[in-house]
Amino acid sequence: MYEVEVKVRADHDAVRDQLDELDAERVGAVVQEDTYYDAPHRDFAATDEALRIRRERPADGDAFEARVTYKGPLVDDASKTREEFETGVADGETMADVLDGLGFEPAATVRKERERYAVDGYVVTLDSVDGLGEFVEVETETDEAGVAAAREGAFDLLDRLGLDPDDGIRTSYLGLLLE
Repeated sequence: MYEVEVKVRADHDAVRDQLDELDAERVGAVVQEDTYYDAPHRDFAATDEALRIRRERPADGDAFEARVTYKGPLVDDASKTREEFETGVADGETMADVLDGLGFEPAATVRKERERYAVDGYVVTLDSVDGLGEFVEVETETDEAGVAAAREGAFDLLDRLGLDPDDGIRTSYLGLLLE
């Protein structure tokens, strides 16, 4: 599975107005804490890979759910498209202990508040990232054959939201925080 994603800096109020115009469905809001790990056997920054444990809770709740995610290198130079594997884990702390036991070390934690909308087969996420500010992500999932069409659809949706796809940021939030 490939995650096709385009991210830009944007004022959330203006984007919410455009989402209303597009009759987007508000899916919900969450708080996420992503802990990224360095591998003992290769440099993920050099290979453009990522391994993380994501702890997520509803914005109005206090119980976290955890998922572990591996993200492969970016596959094009126009978006943040990459192969991704993700699965739920019953206990994020135990998963962190497993990674620690294997020699993986926490590199950094990214905390963000996310507001999600569904429109035309895409998820539009309004992100408020601690230490970085406000961003908008447009993403969908596809197989390898659908990557180009999904990317063009994401660009089109950004344009309809009043945002410029040429302002796309391919650097992850982790990368932006570490700059």
